[in-house]
Amino acid sequence: MRKVTLDLEALRSFVLGVELGNFAEAAERLNRSTSAVSAHLKKLEMQLEQPILKRSGRSLVLLPAGEELLSYAKRLLAVNDDAVMALRRPKVSGIVRIGLQEDFGERFLTDMLAQFNRTNPEVVLDVQVSRNRNLMERFQQGKLDLVLCWNNTESVVTNTEVIGQFPMQWIGVPETFIDQQLPLSLILFESPCLLREVALKALDESEIPWRVAMSSHSLSGVWSATEAGLGITVRTPAGCPDSLAVLEKEWLPKLPNLALCLIQVDGLNAAAQNLKETVLDELKQNFPDWVY
Repeated sequence: MRKVTLDLEALRSFVLGVELGNFAEAAERLNRSTSAVSAHLKKLEMQLEQPILKRSGRSLVLLPAGEELLSYAKRLLAVNDDAVMALRRPKVSGIVRIGLQEDFGERFLTDMLAQFNRTNPEVVLDVQVSRNRNLMERFQQGKLDLVLCWNNTESVVTNTEVIGQFPMQWIGVPETFIDQQLPLSLILFESPCLLREVALKALDESEIPWRVAMSSHSLSGVWSATEAGLGITVRTPAGCPDSLAVLEKEWLPKLPNLALCLIQVDGLNAAAQNLKETVLDELKQNFPDWVY
């Protein structure tokens, strides 16, 4: 019996459509027509000899076979992408120093390091996870080659590339009750902090009384206090714990987007250039709605 070989392009359309929750948007991102993506889904169902999706209103939802296929598809695509990247890139070695804002220091960092190490095993990484101010100081002192950080776009250093726009959001315990008769309790980073400044300015402009229930020098402290119910915080979706949620309160002021920037030194070496490409690829996969 001839073995069936699943179509990787069809799997890519399937995975992206499921992740975005919209196959028309997946088609646009893949620079394909919606009919081409539909043909990919039909091809997979023919190869597997069973349906993987069903229509529910205007949406398509996964059937049990689709849920199982999704797990395999992600692994197959990851192996394919690793192979292409490893074979296309010249073998490099050396040390690369990168600084990451704390929002990207956990889940994203794990995925990025694993991806980079698979395709660049000879490169040594020096990773520093810290707040914006500390990262910028180290970069200006020549201690970092790449920096992934937030910026309000009003002031940027040379060699800065804006790679995305993330929404600033009010975040707290799901379905938390907030007594509007009392000052709003906030959990925030210590000053100086871009998100702290924006949040307090927005509350003042909306004439909403507030109090800082806790200031922290670390993001883990902010998340822990918020999870404990001491108050609500303002962050982006990057790195938000699963135990917390965006608070959709009509009376809370709407907040602007925050630019995500990648800063690099002049004359990146081959190893640093490879890391930059990996960071951008992983960001697009993890945050497709907010990274260009």
